[in-house]
Amino acid sequence: MSNVKQPTLFQAVMPLLILVVTGLFSILHWKVGMYLPIITGIVAAALLGKYLGYKWTELERYLFEGVSRALTPIFILFMIGLIIATWILSGVIPTLIYYGLEIMSPSTFIPTVAVVSAIISVATGSSFTSIATVGIAFMAVGIGMGFPPALVAGSVISGAFLGDKNSPLSETTNLASALVGTDIFSHIKHMMWDAIPAFIISLALYWYLGGQYVAKTENLEQIQMIQNTLDQMFNINPVLLLLPLLTLYITFKRLPVVPSLLLISILGGIAAIIFQGSTFSHVIQVMTFGYKSQSGVKIIDSLLNQGGLTSTFDVNCLAIIAVALGGILEGIGVFNSILNSFIHKAKNTGSLIVSTLISIFVVGFASGVQILAIIIPARTFAKTYKERGLDTKNLSRCIEAAGAVGSILVPWSVPALFAQKMLGVNPIDFIPYVFFAFLVPLFNIIYGITGFTIAKKTYPDTVTSTICADQANKEIHLSNSGPY
Repeated sequence: MSNVKQPTLFQAVMPLLILVVTGLFSILHWKVGMYLPIITGIVAAALLGKYLGYKWTELERYLFEGVSRALTPIFILFMIGLIIATWILSGVIPTLIYYGLEIMSPSTFIPTVAVVSAIISVATGSSFTSIATVGIAFMAVGIGMGFPPALVAGSVISGAFLGDKNSPLSETTNLASALVGTDIFSHIKHMMWDAIPAFIISLALYWYLGGQYVAKTENLEQIQMIQNTLDQMFNINPVLLLLPLLTLYITFKRLPVVPSLLLISILGGIAAIIFQGSTFSHVIQVMTFGYKSQSGVKIIDSLLNQGGLTSTFDVNCLAIIAVALGGILEGIGVFNSILNSFIHKAKNTGSLIVSTLISIFVVGFASGVQILAIIIPARTFAKTYKERGLDTKNLSRCIEAAGAVGSILVPWSVPALFAQKMLGVNPIDFIPYVFFAFLVPLFNIIYGITGFTIAKKTYPDTVTSTICADQANKEIHLSNSGPY
């Protein structure tokens, strides 16, 4: 290790440039997803590492360390696959769709979607859970009313990420605050300055855009057809709505996330046996391979044909190779080289905030994984914020804005691909409608330039109080759900 060189800024940028260029071609032209571009990025990073003097065994270790960070999120995705399968089979999601079509007004539907998705996400601390449950139901209701799928998906995701960002139960929220050394409630309170105005503006935009389609949503025959089909396929029973409420209660008990999700999926299987007359064997099959709808109604079949352990394989595979790439890029000093160059160019508070946000987006675009976009900038920037007399809750707010929320703007990120899998809309289509993810970083830039809401703090010893890498690694292991 003593003979290795640190990459120059030009060298550090090259693997990321290769990844982004091949990623754009892969998504927009070749239509083959992000597997090969990320592997190409790994090859480019490994070649750079060899050029810098690293041994292959060292590069291999960085890959393994990166993959180890994805193990808990992988298990969480498996559990979410189980929940989706059992909630469809039991009739929970069909019941949500049925009553949603019954009571929701087209004139307020789009902003209502964002609000309800946010409430569920705040209560569960998980954007993924909100997207995979009520999100699926809202997609069916919205399409049935005649709204564009991309607009509905954007509203679902905006609400889900508002809740995830500001929930004390969210692991990204806990992780971001812990890594920079601020308590979680000060962190959440400080985030209200960007979250509340960004969400209000998002709701106004959703209300306006939704209003453009109200005249086209009077498709009562289609709505009636969806309701009749669901009524024939499932025992639509309001008692089934107790399961989502029970889920919220379990979440508030703060049980470990993986066992909690497993319990929720088991309860869904029990509900399928009680309310839908499913056999134990059928429940196990659906939990494994997902629900197979054969209603003959395209809208219903496209939204209900999902769930199960096998449905998460694609996203999990992408997560594994993405964090492997992040591990090797971090190990050979690529991220440090890029982020330190931003720090050195930041001469005042405004430029430091902007540099922080850009750096986080660089890590996010390079890896596609939230947790790396949270951890690496927190390690790199914490000392600088303290030396300049800035409260580190300013840093944690930026990390949440660009790392936790902004990750959805990366078409090949794990959150974006998960949303595509659940909602059936391509990231390129729904990203322009995720207004919240654009507005939150924008408000942080405005605050950084104007100084408004930028908290100051004097640290007695900026060197000894700096968050070290060992503590950051400890926080990673304390995090139960990683980026979800």
